[in-house]
Amino acid sequence: MRGIYTPVTDIRRKVFTEVARMAYEVDEMADLDYLMRDLPYEIIPGEERSLRSSIFLERAIVSERIRLAMGLSLRPLDESVPASEGLQESVIADKYYEPPLINVIKFACNRCPEKVVKVTEMCQGCLAHPCQEVCPKKAISFRNGKSHIDQSLCVKCGRCVSACPYNAILKVERPCAKACGMDAIHSDQYGRAEIDYNKCVSCGMCLVNCPFGAIVDKGQLFQLIKSIKRGDKVIAIVAPAFVNQFPGLTPSKLRTAMKQLGFAGVAEVAVGADLCTIDEAKDFMEEVPSKHPFMGTSCCPAWSVMAKKLFPQYADCISMTMTPMVLTARLIKRNEPDARICFVGPCAAKKLEASRRSVRSEVDFVVTFEEIMGMFEAKEVDFTNLPDDPAEAFNDASADGRGFAVSGGVAQAVVNAIHKMDPDREVKVVSAQGLADCRKMMMMAKAGKYNGYLLEGMACPGGCIAGAGTLADPAKSAAMLTKYKAEAPMKNALDNEYKDSLDYLKY
Repeated sequence: MRGIYTPVTDIRRKVFTEVARMAYEVDEMADLDYLMRDLPYEIIPGEERSLRSSIFLERAIVSERIRLAMGLSLRPLDESVPASEGLQESVIADKYYEPPLINVIKFACNRCPEKVVKVTEMCQGCLAHPCQEVCPKKAISFRNGKSHIDQSLCVKCGRCVSACPYNAILKVERPCAKACGMDAIHSDQYGRAEIDYNKCVSCGMCLVNCPFGAIVDKGQLFQLIKSIKRGDKVIAIVAPAFVNQFPGLTPSKLRTAMKQLGFAGVAEVAVGADLCTIDEAKDFMEEVPSKHPFMGTSCCPAWSVMAKKLFPQYADCISMTMTPMVLTARLIKRNEPDARICFVGPCAAKKLEASRRSVRSEVDFVVTFEEIMGMFEAKEVDFTNLPDDPAEAFNDASADGRGFAVSGGVAQAVVNAIHKMDPDREVKVVSAQGLADCRKMMMMAKAGKYNGYLLEGMACPGGCIAGAGTLADPAKSAAMLTKYKAEAPMKNALDNEYKDSLDYLKY
C-alpha cells in the first residue's frame, strides 16, 4: 500500500491537519476541550457511515487518533473517560513521548486471522494433486473432489502454496504481524492485534501495513507548534528522504516553506550523515577485525536496538557513532545553544530515539513528513507559488550523506570514505532491509559468515525513503533521491568542511 493514497491515508492527513490548525489558532484550554469533542464531527461529517459499520464508530476512532496525534494516551475501553482527559498536562511546549509510542486502537482492529493456509474455490481437484505430495505433515486430503487442509496438522510451511498449478491455495496472515520483523504482534483474547512491547522496536511497519488503520503512533505536533507560538527559536533539521514527499516542493523552496510554519531556520541532516560516515569509517578501520569481528552501522535506531536486543553478545559490534540526527542537532546547538531542534523525517523510531535521556538535550521534537504536511495544510502553504531560488537550496552536505536515505547508501558512504583514507583497504559489505532480513543477517554474522564485514541494517524495506512517516511511493522517491545526490556540491563525506567539528561534537 506504500505510495497509494487510501482512505486510511486520508483520515491520517485530516487528523494531522486539524490538530495542527487547532494548535496554531487556539490558546484557551476551554476551547481546546470543546474542539477535541467537536473535531471528529468535522473530520467525519454527515449522518451516514462511509468507511465502517457505523458513523459513531468512525468518529470514536478519529477521537482516539486526535489524542494520539497530540501525544495523549489511548483511553481505556471499560471506563467513561472524556476525550480531553490528560489535556492539561499535554498541551505544553516541553513534553516528550510517553510509552508506548506505537498503539493499537482496539475497536478499529478487524480481528484479522492468525497465519493460516487455506484452499480456495479455485481448486480443480487435479489428478496430480502436488499439494498433497509435498506436504511434510500429511495434512492435505481430498474431500468431494477438492483439496482439504487439516489445520491441526498444518505447520504453515507454504509448500502446497508453491506447488499448486492453479494458485488455488493461499497463505493468509494478518498484515501487521506479517510486516513486523520482530514477531511482536499477536492476538489478544478477543482476536484483536496486541503488541508485545518487550519485542517492539517502534519501526512503524505495522502502522503502515494495517489496512484498517488500527495502529497509530503518538505525535509531538501540538507541542512543537506551542513552542513556536511561545517564541522559541525552533530550528528544523530535515532528513534527506524529504525529496519527493511534498508535491511541488523542491529543495530550493523548502527553507521558505518551513519558515512559513514558524521555524527560525532549516538545516539538512545529511550534514550529520557526513559526520556519521567519517566516524564510522575510522572506527571500522581501527576496530575490525582487531577488536570486533564485524561492525554494524548505527544510523537506523530500530535496526540497532533490534541487533542489541536479540544479539546482546554482539552489542559492541554495533557502531557507537551518534546518528545523523543527533550529530546535526549538536552541530547547531554548539553555535546556537538557545535553539530548540525539531527533526523532520520519515521515521517513527526516531521519536523513540529522541526520548532517550542521552538525546533529549539535543533533539526537542520529532515529527514525520506526514505530520509536517498537516502543518503545511493547516497554514495553507501553497508550494506552487513559493519562490524557486537555487540560492536557498541546501549545499552543506555530500552526495554520500544524502544517500543515507536509501538502502545500501550508508554502507556505500562509509566504504567511499575508507577508500579515500586508505585506497588499498578492502571493505566487504552486506546490507539488509526490513527487520526480518536484518535478523537473518545477524544470524549469519553470529555464525561467523561475515567476519571482517561492514553490516548495514535498515528497518524499513527500501530504507528511510519508505519509513512509516513518508507520503510518497518509495520507488519514485529513490529515483528522485538519485537526482538530488547528483546535485550535491561534494561527493565524499570527507569533503565536508564540518568534518573538523567531529571530535568536539563527540564529547
